[in-house]
Amino acid sequence: MNLLRLIPIFDNSVSSWGLEARLLRWLTLTWMFIGLIILFSASYPVADARHGDGLYYFKRQILWAIASLIIFNIIVNLPLRKILGVSHWFLIFFLMLIFLTLIPGLGKKAFDAARWIAIGPIPIQPSELIKPFLVLQSATLFGQWEKRPWGIRLSWLGVFGLVLLGILAQPNLSTTALCGMTIWFIALAAGIPYKYLVGTAFGGLLLALLSISIREYQRKRIMSFMNPWADATGDGYQLVQSLLAVGSGQTWGSGFGLSQQKLFYLPIQDTDFIFAIFSEEFGFIGGILLLIMLAIFATLGLIIALKSKNITSKLVAIGVVVVMIGQSLLHIGVTTGALPTTGLPLPMFSYGGNSMVASLLSSALLIRVAREGSEAEVVLLRKTPSETRPRRRFF
Repeated sequence: MNLLRLIPIFDNSVSSWGLEARLLRWLTLTWMFIGLIILFSASYPVADARHGDGLYYFKRQILWAIASLIIFNIIVNLPLRKILGVSHWFLIFFLMLIFLTLIPGLGKKAFDAARWIAIGPIPIQPSELIKPFLVLQSATLFGQWEKRPWGIRLSWLGVFGLVLLGILAQPNLSTTALCGMTIWFIALAAGIPYKYLVGTAFGGLLLALLSISIREYQRKRIMSFMNPWADATGDGYQLVQSLLAVGSGQTWGSGFGLSQQKLFYLPIQDTDFIFAIFSEEFGFIGGILLLIMLAIFATLGLIIALKSKNITSKLVAIGVVVVMIGQSLLHIGVTTGALPTTGLPLPMFSYGGNSMVASLLSSALLIRVAREGSEAEVVLLRKTPSETRPRRRFF
């Protein structure tokens, strides 16, 4: 095995890929490259203040990106059936880690939420890493729904329910909502009867309302979202500072590295509110270009899904589009005040190795589906005796 193929720039097989797979590969690498540049700018002041090294977060993100790219290239060169064959084990593993984060002393807290667990020196956020495997297992279940007995169906639906409840208990309402929407859209694309879809959507809405009603900080976020200026120095502070960053970018932005809000005015500007810093430095034009890039990614993903002949592969493609684009739009909606404030990273922009791994793994799955959809098997047909007999010429 040529180990250099694990590094994307040395993978010579790319030239033989179909058009959609090659376009998606370059779009993914461009997205990651732009994200690293924005993270460098957004994280420099806070890294310098906390660690005495402005490149502290950037250098770690580079290491995570390199490790993620190796995983990325393994996935794009691995048959999807083999990935699907082991995806359920990874789902169960990360589900167990999610519940381990809830045990006092094991789960690492940040902003009153226990979302991390340390495996040696490496912090693991299982709610991020489980997303691509949730897509794979949902596609496997709903793609073969009619062939599965009710016992298997209910067992996996129960596992999905545990995933959502475990993430919600951390608490992490935004990631719970994203994972729930991903499963729901995959089921919708698979043609699951509407009575089940309507029932689960209603149940998810009730669960979200219950979470908001029993957690005071979530209620405060809803109230501050409706009118952040009413308490601009309290509960509405973060959203107000984010809106100031977005608004001050105007048409063309203040310029790369010239954001003022990142100078300790806007909290967690390198993760949950990194789009605000991007908007301040690159303005309305930069924001539109980013949305165009997301639209191209989504369009390619849907084209890949439509071209796929296998229902499970089709559902994997749809699930990846929902995760990547849905999470991006939710993040942008939060930073621009269109949605209530919540903690959701912008894929491949926000600081965090787990998010980088999950994002590149998801993109790799979509590229793998594209490759298998475009690499049609060539079957040699044997000629019949009449086809091999010389033809008479009449001229």
